[in-house]
Amino acid sequence: MVCRVVPGRLRQIDAGAGQVVGVSDRYEIFTLQYGAWRQLPGNLKHVSVGSAGIWGIGTQDQIYKLVSGVWSRVPGALKQVDVGGEQIIAGVNAGDNIYCLGRDAAVGFKGTGSPTPWLHIPGGLKYYSCGPLGCWGVNRHNNVYMMKGVGPASCGGTMSWTHVPGSLAMVEVASDGTIYGVNPAGDIYRREGVTPCNPTGTLWTPVGDGNRYKHVSYDLGHLWAIRQDGTILDCQ
Repeated sequence: MVCRVVPGRLRQIDAGAGQVVGVSDRYEIFTLQYGAWRQLPGNLKHVSVGSAGIWGIGTQDQIYKLVSGVWSRVPGALKQVDVGGEQIIAGVNAGDNIYCLGRDAAVGFKGTGSPTPWLHIPGGLKYYSCGPLGCWGVNRHNNVYMMKGVGPASCGGTMSWTHVPGSLAMVEVASDGTIYGVNPAGDIYRREGVTPCNPTGTLWTPVGDGNRYKHVSYDLGHLWAIRQDGTILDCQ
């Protein structure tokens, strides 16, 4: 894997549907266009992009969706949000409660009056991310869990968790099903052996370069990683 440093510094980054977005330590929002960062209006502490649009979380856990270039408030409160590969929205709130929004509501949200039937999923997680073969999350003890049976019309999946060996501080599932995570020490890992027949995969493979990282996201062959000092890397 060859990495290049991307100008700028971010606290969190997300890649999906060919787009890359991120937020700075000052809660500024950026999107990567033609190799350069362009600032978007507003302030967010977390942002996610995918085929269901760009969604973000404000500094007071407000939920927003970018609608026609304007941040539109979505009912509810989350501390982290993920625009999943199946056009579903998933996330967790300040109490580590887990919620998801199906494809029709996620894609169809246009602002005030649009339905937002959030589904509460049993359990407790501090980070949650969804892909075509299921959703992955980590709890406050850095234990890793996977939810099977997730689809555009069934964002909650089987409602039964599968524990996956390993310890991660955050985990991200790409729209093609690729899974990367960062452990509490700041090392990057990739999940191997993930198939439709075995959606939990087989083992974690370290892919880092010895530096310490705090966030990763993967899309279209590019692994976007943020070191603990905010440095941004594009690896492929």
